[in-house]
Amino acid sequence: MTAVFTVIRDDTPAPRLPKGAVVAMGNFDGVHLGHRAVIAAALEMGRAHGRPALAVTFEPHPRRYFSPNTPQFRLTDEAAKLRLLAGTGLAGAVVMTFDKQRAETTAQDFIHHDLIKRLGLSGIAVGYDFHFGKGRVGSPSLLVAEAPRLGIEVDVQPHVDIDERPVSSTAIRMALAEGQIADATAMLGGPWFVTGAVVHGDKRGRDLGYPTANIRLDNSCGLKHGIYAVRVGRGKMRIDGVASFGRRPTFDNGAPLLEVFLFDFKGDLYGEILDVAFIGFIREELKFDSVDALIRRMDEDSATARAQLAAAPEAFPKLGEIG
Repeated sequence: MTAVFTVIRDDTPAPRLPKGAVVAMGNFDGVHLGHRAVIAAALEMGRAHGRPALAVTFEPHPRRYFSPNTPQFRLTDEAAKLRLLAGTGLAGAVVMTFDKQRAETTAQDFIHHDLIKRLGLSGIAVGYDFHFGKGRVGSPSLLVAEAPRLGIEVDVQPHVDIDERPVSSTAIRMALAEGQIADATAMLGGPWFVTGAVVHGDKRGRDLGYPTANIRLDNSCGLKHGIYAVRVGRGKMRIDGVASFGRRPTFDNGAPLLEVFLFDFKGDLYGEILDVAFIGFIREELKFDSVDALIRRMDEDSATARAQLAAAPEAFPKLGEIG
């Protein structure tokens, strides 16, 4: 039987808190390879000491608190982040609310109250650049210095590089903004994905011979407008397809919308929640002079998408279930 991934929050009663656990601590936006190195260190520490390993993370993202009026392109919202964390082998996650009180908590108080007193941790793994506490004065070096007195183990992971470039959430956002799906996938350790409910559109795709499942993404989504090869998760089912993300310049140049055409699929998906994993970038969004020209290009895009997907038959994010 698979162990249940447990989510602990600020209001979780003390008797339900695991004592002596090891934690991987970070914001974990995207749960990329750098994050996974920290998680792997926590899992190894937990195995060595016979302790459960958890993630400690923060919601909303601290950037949202400090810059509430600035659009924040998150790689993963809270639900997606937890599902990715659940797929790593961790026993659960501690989600700490990042609000005024937490922002003003000193690094020392955070260590002693939130980590030691409340959670009773036996070990912590962090990345080399993780900072915490009021003024971000908390650092990996502070944790290392405090470790002997607190009786805990601390593991600090160095940056992870690909082609001599550090992996980071910022670098992944930039790759997605430029349509560099292969680069984003390499840094994430798997395809980037979004989750959303299928909504009604103008049904224009049906008239073109390409009926689509339409999903509205967050307004802050910075993905490059264009055409993509995608693999869709419908529960445990995986369905290949081709997707357009953009403003439909040939027709209305409206609000950005993700429109997914599923290959070899018939059925009503309205209201269903789908996971859409981006496997390959095909081309930029274009304005066509005629509907016939658009259809010809859609035929070509579909063929390209099928080829890209056939070359990556198992590509899909490793997602766990939340208990």
